[in-house]
Amino acid sequence: MADNALAKDLRARLLADPEVILSDRDLMRALVAANERAMGSNIVDLRGLAMERLEARLDRLEDTHRSVIAAAYENLAGTNQVHRAVLAMLDPVEFEPFLKNLGTEVAAILRVDSVRLVLETAQAETEPALSRLGDVLCVAEPGLVDDYMSAGRSGQTRPVVLRQTLPQSAMIYGEAAGWIRSEALMRLDLGPGKLPGMLVLGAEDPQQFKPAQGTDLLAFFAGVFERAMRRWLA
Repeated sequence: MADNALAKDLRARLLADPEVILSDRDLMRALVAANERAMGSNIVDLRGLAMERLEARLDRLEDTHRSVIAAAYENLAGTNQVHRAVLAMLDPVEFEPFLKNLGTEVAAILRVDSVRLVLETAQAETEPALSRLGDVLCVAEPGLVDDYMSAGRSGQTRPVVLRQTLPQSAMIYGEAAGWIRSEALMRLDLGPGKLPGMLVLGAEDPQQFKPAQGTDLLAFFAGVFERAMRRWLA
């Protein structure tokens, strides 16, 4: 008697709020399976097939939705990271602290293991003041920036290049070339009449910088950096 009363109460509740069943995918699946068993194996349930296809499509849409949200959060985190690096980069008011700050605070914010600034020069000798910046500054002969970024290949070089390091990376990283495995290369336009430069971010992780990754944030960072460099070089 109690079971019958419970069944009546449950039936009344379900009739009053049928969405409870519709919103429970496991319960709906069980009801469809029971309906198929009741019809027998010789009858094709088109509604059941349609439901299975809709469920599969819903699963794909949910996976896509989660992927889009994850990518949005990752992009937002990357944007905040670059913005903080830009603010830290602009703090120093003198040139030497400005460059040294790249290899310390800015590198830590960007989570890279090496930051190098490559400046081409036609002068045979380097100024003594620049020798104190050897951990960050790399003075090179004209043409090195294009050769290194293009890896010796002909054609137009992109302004930002992401890749694993090359065997000739020792000219950029020095002794650190033994453990730097991936890099981000940003070509710098230092103004009319000046040779190009290159900002290099190096990482021990060989997968940190890959060609398939987006470069918009790094292009923005390079744009801010080259404008700051133009003021120092002026």
